[in-house]
Amino acid sequence: MARTGIVRSPQFRRHRTGHGHPERPERLEAIDRRLEESGLLSRLIPIKPSPAERRWIETIHPQEYVRQVEKACRADNPRVDDADTAVCSDSFDVATLAVGGALALVDAVIAGNVDNGFAAVRPPGHHAERDRTMGFCLFNNVAIAARYAQRQHGLERVMILDWDVHHGNGTQHLFEEDPSVLYCSLHQYPHYPGTGAASETGRGSGEGATLNLPMAAGSGDAEWVAAFDAQVPLKTRAFCPDIILVSAGFDAHARDPLSQTLLSGAGFVALTERVQGLAARHCEGRLACLLEGGYDLEGLASSVESHLEALLSA
Repeated sequence: MARTGIVRSPQFRRHRTGHGHPERPERLEAIDRRLEESGLLSRLIPIKPSPAERRWIETIHPQEYVRQVEKACRADNPRVDDADTAVCSDSFDVATLAVGGALALVDAVIAGNVDNGFAAVRPPGHHAERDRTMGFCLFNNVAIAARYAQRQHGLERVMILDWDVHHGNGTQHLFEEDPSVLYCSLHQYPHYPGTGAASETGRGSGEGATLNLPMAAGSGDAEWVAAFDAQVPLKTRAFCPDIILVSAGFDAHARDPLSQTLLSGAGFVALTERVQGLAARHCEGRLACLLEGGYDLEGLASSVESHLEALLSA
């Protein structure tokens, strides 16, 4: 059995998005309830998050943008940039805590305090562009974690695997010219946010360090796993990462209201097992998974449970 860490905190529920918003505090309540009722929580190693220092957020986002987000939240504005990304007076503090949770998980994995782990944080991050909120996301948690692994811990090559049903436009754009970060994404296409075509493979010196595997509406476990098996292992072997980060969205689940794909818990287990195998072969098992999407409460809670069971079984 692996030593699997869990980042969680009731503080993440303070990011209030308003009645009817899909990215709501009840998402984490559903996950917590499932982990407690199943007894799974007692098998996980708790990792306490602390707010990230701004210097780490600013490795990805400009200082002025960070100030803009803080100002909008402190003023209790309903939005920052786009209509989808709702905020409240507590949202800036919660977003910095979400980044801090991601960094704490990276610390624990690299130090060997855990073998792998999952950060149940919100708001999510992979749609956040360098200087713009988007798609429920304020700061790009996984991108900041990647830079942190490089600059704080001296790792050279970071792989990001994204299986959220929505393409991680922000993560791709932040690293598309950077050959030190491999970004691989499986996502429904065409679908929000409109990026993620197979032809998008990186730019300049980063050409070839982006791998997009667009999946059709109606695709399920078999199709997603086959797409992964056909290309991700070869790409990973050629890149040889020092750590693998996962943008673990669970909105490709068949129950999810924001997608038209048909994954089940078994599909997420298969993807988890495969990325664990890649981590074991290429980077001493270093694997850190961060929550992104997942908006049907039952589908989300059951998928996270399946994902964590697979992490524990490494």
